[in-house]
Amino acid sequence: MKAVEKSKNTGLANVQEVCGCWRLNRDAYYKLKTRMEHRKSDDSKVIELVKAERETQPRVGTIKLHKHLKVELDRMGVKMGRDRLFALLRHHDMLVGRKKASFKTTNSYHHFHKYNNLIKDLKITRPNQVWVSDITYVRTVKGFCYLALITDLFSRKIVGYDMSDSLELAGCLRALQKALANAKPGAGLVHHSDRGIQYCSKQYVAMLKKKNIRISMTEENHCYENAVAERVNGILKDEFYLDQCFTNLSHAKKAIKCAIHVYNNKRLHLSLGLKTPESVYKNVA
Repeated sequence: MKAVEKSKNTGLANVQEVCGCWRLNRDAYYKLKTRMEHRKSDDSKVIELVKAERETQPRVGTIKLHKHLKVELDRMGVKMGRDRLFALLRHHDMLVGRKKASFKTTNSYHHFHKYNNLIKDLKITRPNQVWVSDITYVRTVKGFCYLALITDLFSRKIVGYDMSDSLELAGCLRALQKALANAKPGAGLVHHSDRGIQYCSKQYVAMLKKKNIRISMTEENHCYENAVAERVNGILKDEFYLDQCFTNLSHAKKAIKCAIHVYNNKRLHLSLGLKTPESVYKNVA
């Protein structure tokens, strides 16, 4: 074929000869070329948007990215379906993997009274109906610090938290006090936790009873009985880099404050119909 012979002699073949070789119309070639250039431009725009979004949500997944970016993509006239976004991020090695933590923070072998699980078959219908509590560790150069979290079960909003350099009771008490001050729950609230010594202690139980809060605990010491609290811990570590090693306690506190703000106000939850915890909490509370 002429196109092939010319390419052997000069290293080049013009468009007409290439199209003739493959029996293609030149207009079709130029249309395809234009589409490919537009697609390459659109892909570059999307990658920049993804990078900007991940400055505040470093490990946000593709489904939520697609939801977050939809308005901006529509404004720019860029068509990007979810499957194509998956393929694009996979091509650029930008898909997010999951990590698992393995450090144990619960000591349930103690003499304090343990309460029954009150939420096992409870239908959750509103905010401030059930709060779930848990403790997770955060690494610093000087050792472990501990983050006590209280999360509203209905909205998944973190309503109270405290960061301290020990597993002692004080951090959990401060987290509870902050949650009560911020949320001001009405009657009928249930506080659910594992059977850790902090939550079973006389001081913690006394504060719950003083506020007329019903006490619920896991019965089998299984993570599924406090799954939402465990999941929130994992999200903060997996998606907001709280699994890294911080310089000191002050450095960790700043990162945690920022992470919880973004988690509550910007992170979309599949379990909430791709809404944020804050929006669900405010619209129903």
